[in-house]
Amino acid sequence: MSAGPIFVLGDVHGQYEKLANLFKEAGLMDAKQGWCGGDAQLWLLGDYFDRGPEGIACLDLIMSLQGQATNAGGLLGTLLGNHDVLLLAALFFGEEASTGSAGNFYADWLHNGGNEADLDALTPAHMAWLLDLPGMALVEGRLLAHADAQFYLRYGHSIPQVNRGLSALLQARQSTAWDGLLKDFNQRRYFWDPETGADNARTFLGIYGGKQLIHGHSPISRLTGQRPDLVQTPLVYAEGLCINIDGGMYLGSPGFIYPLGESSDE
Repeated sequence: MSAGPIFVLGDVHGQYEKLANLFKEAGLMDAKQGWCGGDAQLWLLGDYFDRGPEGIACLDLIMSLQGQATNAGGLLGTLLGNHDVLLLAALFFGEEASTGSAGNFYADWLHNGGNEADLDALTPAHMAWLLDLPGMALVEGRLLAHADAQFYLRYGHSIPQVNRGLSALLQARQSTAWDGLLKDFNQRRYFWDPETGADNARTFLGIYGGKQLIHGHSPISRLTGQRPDLVQTPLVYAEGLCINIDGGMYLGSPGFIYPLGESSDE
């Protein structure tokens, strides 16, 4: 395991130019798209597709850097987001009925910002990579997950259980189970309420471990009322127990890569 600095990045949503710029600005990628972060760790928390023009380009870059980072003694870790499931569901189940707002899996995906060019360019290698994404990770005492929601408890009461449960669901390709997972991913803001959020976070962290939850899924500007283009730092809340890193790049934020070590000082 890498012993270098640790960075985290929230929802990418097909924003290739912003993603590449962030990698370069953080000193993790050079001008030739080579990993130059040495033994650093970079964790991406899901939602690589939709609401942006170049999801496949983002995925190709991430997959390439992932292998290079490993060879250099570093790590590029990746988690599963709901839009990654949406894309695959559109591919696997098409116009089969769903409980989503548009009535079938393909229409649900389009309704949520799906880009048909991404679906057309999806390869077996992309699909295998996406289907193998874990749902959670514990990194230096921080719990990483895509969503600010408690539904993970449906899939297990430890990180390995959650990851095995999600993997089994995805590999089985049963539409009703996928529909249920996408419905679960509609949950958010479980830790945001000023009266109950911190207690919810303590309980959640008590189950899965970690002193803080680092998540994306809920754009910061929609929680705070900030202009999206001004969002360039994480949102620390729930008495410091939660850190939201969804900058909302598709809404106009330039995005940010957050050095995880800083979270202990918040």
